[in-house]
Amino acid sequence: MFSSQIRRVARGAMAIATVATLSTAIAGVASAAEKINIATLAFVSSAPLFIAKEKGYFADEGLDAELTFFRAAQPVSVAIASGDADFGVTAFTGGFFNLAAKGALKVIGAQLHEDPAYDGSAILVSNQAYDAGLTKVEQLGGHSFALSQVGSSFHYMIGNVAEKAGIDLSTMELKPLQAVPNMIGALKTGQVDSMIIVPHIAKPLANAGAAHIIGWVKDYDPYQVGGLFTSTRNVEERRDVVKHFVKAYQKGVADYRAALLATDADGKLVKSDTTDEILKIVHKYVYAEEPEEKAFPKLRNGAMFITEDAKLDVADVKKQVKWYQDRGYVAADADPDKFIDTSFIPALDPK
Repeated sequence: MFSSQIRRVARGAMAIATVATLSTAIAGVASAAEKINIATLAFVSSAPLFIAKEKGYFADEGLDAELTFFRAAQPVSVAIASGDADFGVTAFTGGFFNLAAKGALKVIGAQLHEDPAYDGSAILVSNQAYDAGLTKVEQLGGHSFALSQVGSSFHYMIGNVAEKAGIDLSTMELKPLQAVPNMIGALKTGQVDSMIIVPHIAKPLANAGAAHIIGWVKDYDPYQVGGLFTSTRNVEERRDVVKHFVKAYQKGVADYRAALLATDADGKLVKSDTTDEILKIVHKYVYAEEPEEKAFPKLRNGAMFITEDAKLDVADVKKQVKWYQDRGYVAADADPDKFIDTSFIPALDPK
């Protein structure tokens, strides 16, 4: 009898030990998730991030992803350079290129692209300016233009549009207003005559009669608007984390393209089997305060082109760097070959 009691005690101890071992293993798996912070804007162009988070692609890659939102592109790069964020997806700016040139940042992939086949950023004018005769892009000379900051992507776009349209940019009054909501407010109230903005904002403004679309950036300067980037430290010290992040982001891009960029044989956008599913996800982050029936058309019309697998147009990024350098916004010794890293995602094949 005594020996049977010993055996029962032993079996109980073994069971407890097994449970303890399993609990430790499960806790180890749970704690293994790598925490990352992603800096971005609440734009449709950031949708692959939202998709990757909501569909569990980051979690599948062992990443505990948190999104931090900003109101302009330039602060995103500052957040990554300072270590406050690990990854960023937003438009290229002069400030970004300067930080990257100092060794703080690496461009590892693409965000949205101005492509002739898809609606992109619109050139808007205020109702007051339109009624006064500003109805064509070629008439922008002598008028005011809202942008977030000097050296921003908005600055680059109006500079290139002006050049292609035969406008002397020096005749335009560029007004840096620090954030996109400030730009929108200034245009709606007639404090500025014009601005350029992404389609999910431009089209609703025009449809509501709050402004007029007079042109599209894609018709003047198709280009690589934004990129996917991280810190140099992450590339050097957390390479596996970067690889897992890229894999999840690319899955988000694939879902975005299938749902929002699908076209028929004539190149016309069509609804796919996943369009509504993806719109529901994006709606959690963009126009979240509006009902689906109102928000979905805006989101659908605001989907800009993103290359397959988020492949970066390296040649175009180099062209942008030179534009900023020629105007004194980026250091002359900034070398894009040193801060563009195509080891995670192959570059877009040149056309």
